Amino acid sequence: MSMWGNLGRLPGVARRACLIRLSARSIERLATITWCVKSLCNARERWSGITRYETGRELMLLDPADKWRAMTGKTLESLLDRRFYCGRVARPDEAWPDLREVAQALARQIVALRGDNPKRPVILSPFHYVSQCVYVYVLDEVRKALGLETLSAVTGVFAGEEMVMPKLEPLYTRDDGQRNNLGLRVIPALRRDGVVVLFADAAPYTMHRFLMETVDVTVLGRPGRIHGGVFRIGARMNTVLLPFYLRFARGRFSAEMLEAVELASPDAPQQLADRISIALKSNYAHWLMAGHPSMYGFASVK
Repeated sequence: MSMWGNLGRLPGVARRACLIRLSARSIERLATITWCVKSLCNARERWSGITRYETGRELMLLDPADKWRAMTGKTLESLLDRRFYCGRVARPDEAWPDLREVAQALARQIVALRGDNPKRPVILSPFHYVSQCVYVYVLDEVRKALGLETLSAVTGVFAGEEMVMPKLEPLYTRDDGQRNNLGLRVIPALRRDGVVVLFADAAPYTMHRFLMETVDVTVLGRPGRIHGGVFRIGARMNTVLLPFYLRFARGRFSAEMLEAVELASPDAPQQLADRISIALKSNYAHWLMAGHPSMYGFASVK
């Protein structure tokens, strides 16, 4: 408790060193303490947490037992991001056995989905839960399990993180002057490696500054829209999409693998939307975009 209480007053280097020493269970507890302390003197922090919970309660019938997980989810994400970033810099070979188990299970499922066609392309689709820096660790372990030299990931947030993801090749969705030919870079990566990572549950409002192509679906029983580029690419190459999301409870990481989606199928968009709905109902408290009022209800149409 004394380490937690003094963490915020330590210099940057010492604070990072203390954070690395904390167990995953301790970080979970620290997230709750940190949010409680901040919410007492910061109205924005307090109402952000309350909004996360109340949105989940109204839309997902979130259980009152998940109230604290929902309110402190953003703080937990931030602490885990910092912990894994600092850990990858200070201890590049640091092992997280539960996350390695997740990665190995994903690699086995990718092999199984290919069946008799070992070259069949697979899009591995993490959903936005718990922490994106934790996903970096998992994806690197998937790369190792599949025997790949590199693994390409369609992302807008990993820029400049080469020191913690030297074997993950980012294909950016941010405005870097190359966004319009993103699909042309995904296809060669799929042909070369057989696997590409794409966060297919991104809500359209997260890309509101750019032109986007979306498709009509039903999410949580309501009309919504999701990005459509993955279906166009997938249909061309007879690609299968494997969605999954992370869980974090009592200091342990685990993953839920959802049913794969045949992207050439006419109802592939709704299948993906159904998977998104399942994840939201099951783990909304740790959804990284929880609390935003529009969710999948907003989209500019290209």
